[in-house]
Amino acid sequence: MRILRLLTGAWSWLFLLFILIFFEVWSHVTYGRTFFGNIFNAQSILLAATQILMMALGLTFIIISAGIDLSIGFIAGLSAVTMAVVIRALDPHLAPGWSFLAGISAAVLISLIPGFINGWMIAKLKVPSFIGTLGMFGIARGAAFLIADGATVSIRNPVAREFGNGRVIFDLVPIPVLIAIIVTLTFHYLLSSTKFGLYVYAMGGNYASAVRAGVNTTRLTIIIFMISAFTASLMGLFYTGRFSAGAGDAGEPILLNAVAAVFIGGASLTGGSGTIIGTVIGSLIIAVIQFGLVFINVPPFWQFVAVGLVIIIAVLIDQSRDRLTGMSGQEEGA
Repeated sequence: MRILRLLTGAWSWLFLLFILIFFEVWSHVTYGRTFFGNIFNAQSILLAATQILMMALGLTFIIISAGIDLSIGFIAGLSAVTMAVVIRALDPHLAPGWSFLAGISAAVLISLIPGFINGWMIAKLKVPSFIGTLGMFGIARGAAFLIADGATVSIRNPVAREFGNGRVIFDLVPIPVLIAIIVTLTFHYLLSSTKFGLYVYAMGGNYASAVRAGVNTTRLTIIIFMISAFTASLMGLFYTGRFSAGAGDAGEPILLNAVAAVFIGGASLTGGSGTIIGTVIGSLIIAVIQFGLVFINVPPFWQFVAVGLVIIIAVLIDQSRDRLTGMSGQEEGA
């Protein structure tokens, strides 16, 4: 029983190791060269994982608290088009660096608004998070396309382009990956080593008990939804910088992957469990699957099938882990 609990708890790490070995062996047998040892492949996988991770980081807090945020896909798009529109408007009048700073500041600030409204609706008006954020999904979507006038907003700002495509540390680490590492470490500390993180777990584990213990659940809910909006906005910033264009639907294809990354990383459907490190592993698993399938010439539509299967596996393992925990508790009681 103890071994089974250990395996179900570490399955995401084992699965990541398995798919890395699989694609590495395939590459050596088929092409006679390394898969993950290739710098271009590694950078591409890390950039893809960063896009997913940025949306999944804030979502981890919400799922641990037994909620969900469906609006982050278009909050990311709102951030992307706001950054592009502001930079495009200011570039003729300001130096590229100043227009870039104005663009990212405006994008983050406008993205925090739907995050605050989500948290306020759920905490104060008791709107279920699924329904409330689904409504904000539509509002943010419409706002993003209105700001962009229904089109993709292109920019020609060298600072933004460097922000999205530049590399540091011997020209090996993409700037978005470095920023993602810093943000991830910060949120890992916040969730695992502070009272704030403890309160998030408490609220997801037993909401009524958290209230009786004196946790300000209203303020906590608003903060975690603003955190979710903030990390989604970072994904939008990376998108605009990388492609020198902002699109209202920039984050829509990433939404499912972000939700999947959190659950693959060990978060429970019922709240009260999950880690930032687990979300990182989940993001890497999805990125490796996506890039690896393209690498071995599998049609791209199979990516959706593969990710869907991994989600189902994650849910089944989560349920098995709960049953094993319950059986262990009964044995100890006996």
